[in-house]
Amino acid sequence: MRTYWLKFTLKSDATFGRSDGVAGMIDSEVQHDSYGLPYLGGRTIKGLLGEECAGILFALKQQDKAKPWCEAAQRLFGSPGSGEAEQSLMHVGDARIPKELYQAVERGIARGELTREQVLHSLTAIRRQTAMDVETGAPQQETLRSMRVILRETPFEAELSFWVEPTFDDLALLAACIKAWRRAGTGRNRGRGELVARLYDAQGNDITDHHFAHFKKVVQQEVSQ
Repeated sequence: MRTYWLKFTLKSDATFGRSDGVAGMIDSEVQHDSYGLPYLGGRTIKGLLGEECAGILFALKQQDKAKPWCEAAQRLFGSPGSGEAEQSLMHVGDARIPKELYQAVERGIARGELTREQVLHSLTAIRRQTAMDVETGAPQQETLRSMRVILRETPFEAELSFWVEPTFDDLALLAACIKAWRRAGTGRNRGRGELVARLYDAQGNDITDHHFAHFKKVVQQEVSQ
């Protein structure tokens, strides 16, 4: 099994929602674990990267340049309703705060120096919003909602595991998808959840630009042919 890492940092507050809240306090809560640490599920990340991949392939198909990348896309993300032979070769783990910080929090809670609530409050805040009447400009009644957000500049990392060695094209397309991925979470189409993501190898080297350069080179070669 070959391991890579997807690392990203929030550039705006984000809500990695879990579709529920806290009665009388919050309408929309963030996903967080037993230590109060927020995270983004691996399946969600894979779906978001898959969306970016679909967008890239669509653009390339308009120019008849998608052929070399369709097989790479299938290896990375699989095909809906596919059998075992067509399943994705890549497993995406949950994105959590960096390992050293996670372990420090774990030790602090074990020693009684921290509580789950303190940890959650240190990385998040409550934001409130209400719908406005388009005619009067006044807040509409009974539309006030509260949402917990993860604070900007919070870093996350997720393990990418491949059952077999990925090809250079696989990593090139993955790098392109990661560079294209800009937002996550609830309200990402309304300005929240902006992020910057990069691809790292098992030794901690940032390999994003190296593999993305290969992606661009292949696309440019097809243009000249």
